[in-house]
Amino acid sequence: MDISRRNFLKIAGMAAAGAAVGACTAKPESESEAPSGEMTLRVNPSTGDSVSILGYGCMRLPTVNGGSAQNDNSEIDQETLNAHVDYAIAHGVNYFDTSPRYCRGLSEKAMGEALSRHPRDKWMIATKLSNFEPADKSPAASKAMFMQSLRDLKTDHIDYYLLHALGGGGIPNMRRRIIDNGMLEFCKQQRAKGTIRNLGFSYHGDVKVFNELMHMHDRGDVKWDFAQIQLNYINWHHPAEPDQGVTAKQLYDALHSRGIAVVVMEPLLGGTLAQVPVSIAAQMAQRRPDDSPAKWAFRFAALPGVLTVLSGMTYMENVKENIATYSPLEPLSADETKFLLEMADATMGFKTVPCTGCAYCMPCPYGVDIPGNFRHYNKCIKDDNIPQYTRTTDYARARRAFLAGYDLAVDRERAADHCIACGGCKPACPQSIDIPGELARIAQYTNKLRQEQV
Repeated sequence: MDISRRNFLKIAGMAAAGAAVGACTAKPESESEAPSGEMTLRVNPSTGDSVSILGYGCMRLPTVNGGSAQNDNSEIDQETLNAHVDYAIAHGVNYFDTSPRYCRGLSEKAMGEALSRHPRDKWMIATKLSNFEPADKSPAASKAMFMQSLRDLKTDHIDYYLLHALGGGGIPNMRRRIIDNGMLEFCKQQRAKGTIRNLGFSYHGDVKVFNELMHMHDRGDVKWDFAQIQLNYINWHHPAEPDQGVTAKQLYDALHSRGIAVVVMEPLLGGTLAQVPVSIAAQMAQRRPDDSPAKWAFRFAALPGVLTVLSGMTYMENVKENIATYSPLEPLSADETKFLLEMADATMGFKTVPCTGCAYCMPCPYGVDIPGNFRHYNKCIKDDNIPQYTRTTDYARARRAFLAGYDLAVDRERAADHCIACGGCKPACPQSIDIPGELARIAQYTNKLRQEQV
């Protein structure tokens, strides 16, 4: 199948998309799942660490307004976060993944408060060298970022330190961020001292960078203890970044064959795989009536050689259900794997925007709510509320639903038609989305609907 960037991740397949079915929808406390056994652990071959197969992602921490700190500007709800962390640790989760950039720069400090209440041998922290800005790339600034992470996390060592999002900007940017400024050598020295216990990287972007990182490992320039990649059943055979043409399977195979532990990000593809079209959810339910679409995706991601699968969790219901999924892990059968890959092919039949909601593109200098616009458009495709170009009663219903929902989901001054195509957002997007082009497409479509008399 020839899949261009604009055709990546098309949801609904050959059947009409129905109402979203989500594992991340909050459930009453009485309905929350409980673990049926102990958390599955995986052993890191580099250090012998026993790591929980569920990793606690710290990009979507709860806020006092009841939302996620990824896109909610209110304060992090420390009391609620503490309760989530307490429950996670009590049920076997011991891997927590943060960054100096997460939650408007507040994630590390919040996680330091939550985790430091527990014995240090009960948790492992992963954080990152997130030196994306020009001012952060200097040796002094990059080293200062590392030292600040230690202070904010209230620890004297980082268990898993990542060179964050290598690949964006190609090899020249990679060299500026970790080679020319001496940070790779610095991190290797810190590992030798024990201040860093495992050294790795997360990857997005130019596949030439990934290949060079593998060559560096093979030559002995650096031993990578682990690497973090986007892996899920959609991206297994369909590239997350189509212009690079590399699949999750190819990345996984390259790491696994070298004995480099794999950390999985985006197992739900920004929540997309927790809210699959009804036609696909029905087939999943027919096979396993008690399993949510999210549980299918999490089971797929826990491949051999995968050390941990990250999930950003905002609500206690998310924490409990994800823990239950992996307590213990029930590996997919060969038939179930084949079924999921068929579902992945089926979801490539209707155009959505492959936005994971990471908000790296924000803030927009012209006020556009980029993730919000994409989120509403994608949801309407899944809910079958995208009007087709045939004037029927269904068209009128779908038109009203789309426009009413759009006005509720996105303030008019933050709508897609306020984009001036400056292009400043594009380099920040890990999915290499043509953000101005997609916003223009949504704006044109929405304005057409507003002008119609149905």
